[in-house]
Amino acid sequence: MFDVIIAGCGPTGAMLAAELRLHDLRVLVLEKETEPPSYVRIVGLHIRSLELMAMRGLLDRLLERGRRRPAGGFFAAIPAPAPEGLDSEHAYLLGIPQPVLVDKLAEHAIGLGAQVRHGRAVVAFEEDDDGVTVELDDGEQLRSRYLIGCDGGRSTVRKLLGVGFPGEPSRTETLMGEMEVGVPPAEIAAKVTEIRETNKTFSIGPFGDGIYRVVVPVGGVTDHAEPPTIDDFRHHLRALAGTDFGVHSPRWLSRFGDTTRLAERYRIGRVLLAGDSAHIHPPTGGQGLNLGIQDAVNLGWKLAAQIRGWAPATLLDTYETERRPVAADVLDNTRAQMELLSTEPGPQAVRRLLTELMNFDEVNRYLIEKITAIDIRYDFGDGPDLLGRRQPDVELNQGQLYDHLHRGRGLLLDGTGHLTTGAWSDRVDYLAAPTAAPSRLLRPDGHIAWLGDNQEDLDLHLTRWFGNHTG
Repeated sequence: MFDVIIAGCGPTGAMLAAELRLHDLRVLVLEKETEPPSYVRIVGLHIRSLELMAMRGLLDRLLERGRRRPAGGFFAAIPAPAPEGLDSEHAYLLGIPQPVLVDKLAEHAIGLGAQVRHGRAVVAFEEDDDGVTVELDDGEQLRSRYLIGCDGGRSTVRKLLGVGFPGEPSRTETLMGEMEVGVPPAEIAAKVTEIRETNKTFSIGPFGDGIYRVVVPVGGVTDHAEPPTIDDFRHHLRALAGTDFGVHSPRWLSRFGDTTRLAERYRIGRVLLAGDSAHIHPPTGGQGLNLGIQDAVNLGWKLAAQIRGWAPATLLDTYETERRPVAADVLDNTRAQMELLSTEPGPQAVRRLLTELMNFDEVNRYLIEKITAIDIRYDFGDGPDLLGRRQPDVELNQGQLYDHLHRGRGLLLDGTGHLTTGAWSDRVDYLAAPTAAPSRLLRPDGHIAWLGDNQEDLDLHLTRWFGNHTG
């Protein structure tokens, strides 16, 4: 019997598997695809996701395969520079091929002991008091204590669970791909500049090695399950720009819409949802993949605590109460960004106004912190403003702070010299940090669960997040 079966080995599923294995759970990941996708889409890891990778010792592996760029110009593609002094050691965007990211995360999970089976999909499941019986597409049945749907926007797990997925269907459609072109760069640049005066969605730009990234809006909405062809690109480029730029030899082609939906529930009994299974939205701002990775890190230690038997009664419920509002906020800001990309006079007027407002550092900083998820503050009750916020990485006498979070455990930063983790030392690490003022308790996801200098008060918060130490 497995402790957890995960449907889907994308970034969310692979990250979740690794998080669970840090707590020595028996984890199986089922991925219906037998091979990586033929296209190589470049995705961007935002600041908060980069911090989480650093917390788990993964960032250096990804930096070797990615390309850094400034953390600016994300909101509705308004070309504002990155604000200075963002409160992070990793205040940049990392562009990385999605197959590389998935491969590195899956490699990490497998290295920790997770099992991954390709070419297998969940087709049915049945829950009882002791676990979940999961049926695969080849008829095999497996038992697990919990099942997690990380199987994308068309999630089979979510549909079988009967969870509603309300929102808005696509109103627009955009083609995106990487290909070669047959006209000089100066001609492309001039035409792109002309069209983007009124249509901010359109772009053609060099990607390196003679390859161009092409993004072209189309009229109407088609079946997103059918990939576009190079002839589709030529047709829509001619309709918009009066030329097809001689595009040829595509590396990959795809289409996306602006469907926006949020699952009504993230959990029913022993079945949970994470990543695109729980929320989908347009790619504007590049938040979707990051949102899923952050779901995984929030959920992993809580589910492990539940299975290990030391979780406080409501700990697993906080996965939904914390992460669903975050997703709702992302859906709202992508809705706003899509409006600002409209070619209609009203949205264009609002865009011009917001472009002016983003010259104010406070506005630019607010929007960048929102997009990159470093503004999140979970509701942990009354307390200082830092309570519930993420702990940035800092240099300590013992090295970087995040290096002490690789094991996925809680961490007490003691600035007083007299605090202790006591009987919680099997799930919370201790670090003497004379420069930490006030002392603070960090959850495994790096959020600040307590600040102070009183042992009795600390013990109450250790119990709240890490259970009754008597078992």
